[in-house]
Amino acid sequence: MSVLVILESPTKAPTVKNYLGKGYKVMASKGHVRDLPKSKFGVDIDNNFEPQYINIRGKGELINQLKKEAKLADVILLATDPDREGEAISWHIANVIGENRKKVKRITFNELTKTAIKAAIKIPRKIDMNLVNSQQARRILDRIVGYKISPLFWKNIKSGLSAGRVQSVATRLIVEREQEIRAFIPVEYWNLSAVLQNSNNAKLTAKFYGTESKKIELKTKEETDKVIVATEKSQFKVVSIKNAVKYKKPAPPFSTSAMQQEANKKLSFQSQRTMKVAQELYEGISLGDKGIQGLITYMRTDSLRISDEAREAVKNYITDIYGTEYYPSQPNIYKSKANIQDAHEAIRPSDVKLTPDLIKNKLSLDQYKLYKLIWERFVASQMANAQYDTIIADIESAGYIFRAGGYTIKFPGYLAATRDDLVEEDNGDDELQKGKLPKITENEILKLDEILKEQKYTQPPARYTEATFLKMLEEKGIGRPSTITPTIITIINRGYVKREGKTLFPTPLGEITTELMIKSFPDIVDYGFTAKMEEDLDKIEEGTENYLKVLQNFYDPFAKMLSEAEKTIGGIDKNSINPIEETDLICDNCGAKMIVKTGRYGKFAACPNYPQCKNIKPLKHKAENNEKEEVLSPEKCEKCGKDMVLKNSRYGQFYACKGFPECKNTRQVPRDTGAICPLCGKRILIKQGKSKTLFYSCEGYPDCKFSVWDQPLSDKCPKCDGLLLKSKKKKIIYCNDNKCGYSEKIEE
Repeated sequence: MSVLVILESPTKAPTVKNYLGKGYKVMASKGHVRDLPKSKFGVDIDNNFEPQYINIRGKGELINQLKKEAKLADVILLATDPDREGEAISWHIANVIGENRKKVKRITFNELTKTAIKAAIKIPRKIDMNLVNSQQARRILDRIVGYKISPLFWKNIKSGLSAGRVQSVATRLIVEREQEIRAFIPVEYWNLSAVLQNSNNAKLTAKFYGTESKKIELKTKEETDKVIVATEKSQFKVVSIKNAVKYKKPAPPFSTSAMQQEANKKLSFQSQRTMKVAQELYEGISLGDKGIQGLITYMRTDSLRISDEAREAVKNYITDIYGTEYYPSQPNIYKSKANIQDAHEAIRPSDVKLTPDLIKNKLSLDQYKLYKLIWERFVASQMANAQYDTIIADIESAGYIFRAGGYTIKFPGYLAATRDDLVEEDNGDDELQKGKLPKITENEILKLDEILKEQKYTQPPARYTEATFLKMLEEKGIGRPSTITPTIITIINRGYVKREGKTLFPTPLGEITTELMIKSFPDIVDYGFTAKMEEDLDKIEEGTENYLKVLQNFYDPFAKMLSEAEKTIGGIDKNSINPIEETDLICDNCGAKMIVKTGRYGKFAACPNYPQCKNIKPLKHKAENNEKEEVLSPEKCEKCGKDMVLKNSRYGQFYACKGFPECKNTRQVPRDTGAICPLCGKRILIKQGKSKTLFYSCEGYPDCKFSVWDQPLSDKCPKCDGLLLKSKKKKIIYCNDNKCGYSEKIEE
């Protein structure tokens, strides 16, 4: 009997062929073979939303090969990916092979191992039309939104733009975060600590807490000084000591979103890079004598579930390597969130005995980093809780309470696998510092060594990184594993969002399209509405909702919104995207006032009546014609002491000394780091020193003197919410506040 196995990815084909041996022909569809047409709407709304699929251009030869092999085969096994998209691809393949579709059966496997593939072949099934209809419904919804709203963008904003059901909501999140940052007003507050000594002259630091009855925030210097004056005249007495044993549970194994967040945070991988590497690990790596083997389970999943076989294997590994006490008395079972695709497992190693270090020389650096992250997370998720001893001491002075705390690891539990620290994991207690407190007893009088006060300002919410953005999308129930990464790529590629370092910013285009969507299509960019639509798609997959009913329920109110928008939309200020800058130059041909345009080699004057009038002129230097005041650098030339003026070149803007040509000094225009000054709450900029070396300084200079050599990050310190810095010399990220002491190693 001849069997034709059709996969989705050609990369998997050699591995699967090797596992199956003779009698099996293995081919790959290379993704979808049919789709909606690009040149027209392609959905017959009046005929039950009938999609008008066509064969994808360039796939004709492949489709003919599939038909030919299907005709020769006795059985056709469709083995595309185990999710909605994979099910839809199988359904389309079954349709294009025509009369041979009666031979078709569907198989799925969550890991590319011989055992999993052999097991799948023994239990073939029919194509699941609930999965197919869920994917079709998503595709049709996205086509309706894209094709119906995008022309309004072309007419009222600029051509080439597109709207999207999920991308518009995602853009709104980033726009609204930027609006929060702009509206933020820093509020002053003060930190106060007392450095004390016990009877053996051992020092400890206690933070101001308040009084016995309540916690107090010190908001002004006057309030702070009042406490200092009172306590300096009083003794410091230990009024209570509380000892406790606390427990920290391990995190669950990775879902797709959690993997992307952690890879972004710990490895600085963008989500696209993470998914590319995960795909490679899933599809198979050559392990020498062991052949090609898939190293992880399927990487697009919402599930936190693991199989009984995998749980037993990891139990044996933990007890053998770490000891029986490192495995919990009851297995750790994690509940997935409601309304998720739970058809397959969490992301885990296919074989837990293949440790990262064992196969390191078979992997690329990226593969090793991500596999290590997945492997450690999975093993740790099945281990016992970490235990730590804590001590919190309340110290009274002049009616005020100062609090000191410390902790030590009693039993590492899962930390033995991750090699993390509880500080990195967030122990949940602000007062606790790693390490023991000096020996003190209740009612002991401590000697005051010094009182430390520090002025601080509240910080605006941080701009999203991919990690925090993915977390927010997940919390709001927007998108699914197969759609989140494409959404991020889309909003960046289409110019709605830009990425600077790890930080995501909205562009003017993103802000104006969001404004239009909120005004004319509020439901489409409503977070709750979008999450409800995702739930409906999940229900279609589960077979508890009819996909035609979901489409109709969406389309009826949408059509009314669209009709109203076509009549009323307008008033969009296109110049807010690309503002028109007028000059005092008059066009010699038609008499119009010429405007500034930017070309390949910089700015020039052009007639606004283009293309009827194509006249252009070079722009005079601003200092010559006094069109506008010169833009000066806030810092003088470090070589001659004269002002530095903003200039334009084909490579962008820069500052040049006004003493030119006698002084030819230039300096880069400071760029925003996305980080906030911890002293005054303004932006931290990238600047250039005397020797052309980069440093980082507050934009409030000279009023604010904050500056550092190491790179400020937009992420906040997980321990104290302060400013994080990335060291130029060491592979670490650390907190700018020396008293905090937070740091973490990074791999680059």
